[in-house]
Amino acid sequence: MDFITPGAGRKPPLWKRARHLLWRLISVLPDRPYLAIKYASIVGRFPDLKHPRRFTEKLQTRKIEDRNALYPSLVDKADAKRFIAERAGEKYVIPTLWVGTDLAEVDWDTIPLPAVVKPTHASAHGFFLRTAKDIETLMAARPEESWLALRHDRVNREWAYKDLTPRIIIEKMLEDGGRPLTDYRLFAFNGEVVHIELRFPKDRGIYEYTYAPDWKRLPVRTGDYLYSTEEAPKPARLAEMLDVARKLSRGISFMRVDLYASDDWIYAGELTLYPAGGFETYQPEDYDLHLGREWERCNA
Repeated sequence: MDFITPGAGRKPPLWKRARHLLWRLISVLPDRPYLAIKYASIVGRFPDLKHPRRFTEKLQTRKIEDRNALYPSLVDKADAKRFIAERAGEKYVIPTLWVGTDLAEVDWDTIPLPAVVKPTHASAHGFFLRTAKDIETLMAARPEESWLALRHDRVNREWAYKDLTPRIIIEKMLEDGGRPLTDYRLFAFNGEVVHIELRFPKDRGIYEYTYAPDWKRLPVRTGDYLYSTEEAPKPARLAEMLDVARKLSRGISFMRVDLYASDDWIYAGELTLYPAGGFETYQPEDYDLHLGREWERCNA
């Protein structure tokens, strides 16, 4: 069994523990001062929340001010499937095998393997199930309590998660002939894709690449992943991937559309409204401003 729960079994360094202590101490603050302090502790400067110009600043003001009633159904991994089917097509929806809150209620004889188990209301948590032994390990771990307690609306003040009912979903595991799947993250503003981030597992690490929609490499990276000078192969279905992202993001000021793709299929993994909680650190730093300008241009 593989775990996709971040940091499992590892003790974070002292500076990270100190930062998390700070966040707990300021958790009683209202959204605006809380987000300003948390942003500064991660990015290294205070955000301009009155006149946001940077992409990450605009994400903070979205959390504080934007109350689009559609948002909760987009960030819930189970509910978003209906939106994906209606906007783009049923063929782009990852098959759901079960949704609920208690894994003890699952009839595992009806769940075809391989499969993925994860919370509907959070990212980077889950289990990959390939064999019956993996199911036994999952049931021994019983992650429901910790998963269902995850609250993005409290930790990052992401409003769209505030009234969601936390659940657990089991999905078909996507496979591409035994090759690791690439996670394509299409940044789209009101129906226009401006760049694509790739996350690709290699040599026991996760490498990041950033490309323009025409598949020209952009000299951009974030602080969280490894960087490679090698080129990533252009997806065989790039034009279709761009079309899917345009359809899903139309009429929404910003949406990150996460896709998986092979030569034969495309699936939408999730729809993200607050990537990295709006705390991403871009290199070069001016790229944050560039994305902020793109947000304004596409929504003018």
